Amino acid sequence: MTEGGAGRATDPGRRLRPRFIDSDWLVMRDLSRAIQRVAAQIARPGSTAIDFGCGTMPYREIFAGLGCRYLGADFDGAPDIAIGADGALGVPDASADILLSFQVLEHVRDVGAYFSEARRVLRTDGRMLLSTHGTWLYHPHPEDHRRWTREGLAGEIENHGFELIDCVPIVGPLAWTTVLRLTCWSYALKKVPVLGAPAAWLTSIIMNARAIIEEAVTPAAIRRENACVYLTLSRPSHAPHFE
Repeated sequence: MTEGGAGRATDPGRRLRPRFIDSDWLVMRDLSRAIQRVAAQIARPGSTAIDFGCGTMPYREIFAGLGCRYLGADFDGAPDIAIGADGALGVPDASADILLSFQVLEHVRDVGAYFSEARRVLRTDGRMLLSTHGTWLYHPHPEDHRRWTREGLAGEIENHGFELIDCVPIVGPLAWTTVLRLTCWSYALKKVPVLGAPAAWLTSIIMNARAIIEEAVTPAAIRRENACVYLTLSRPSHAPHFE
């Protein structure tokens, strides 16, 4: 199993508090806000939250601020919990009240093994808070395997031992197509000496302003089925499931 948080190459502070000059500002802003809303509903002082594929741990502050014992788990870096070469977390069964997975699932080669390990370490009354891409550019960290429709992601979660409670769409198609173009423009402009970076920032300001308007006019039903990112909340299911 191979996995990797999308935030590995990104300043963790910018994922939690992105800047308006960042090309992915709208997606990161709305995802951060959604995580904070759901975290406030499920986190309790003294509960244990394990971030499975934590990368730079950009959302540690949210859960620690709610009184959780936050533990980051990853293959490398300096995580609180090491992930073995086989994808196993170095903790006993039923160790977590909350299992966190942010922008990791698209990088996982063996989704079944990942969900099985998540279910193993989660308590029977626990919750899994997971986000992944509906639509986005190829971004290997170190690999990139898949994208999901809302229906497909819900089915994936439910087929691997979880009951879906909620699925929150993050940024609809009008806005995310603008963000995709902005990402490409920003990448190209920043390669230009001297004036490239200022030009990229100005482009970000203009296109982010446009994306705000596009997101505001997108019908909720369209956003629901065509999101850039989905944030899901689920719990262990007691029904039989397939590995």
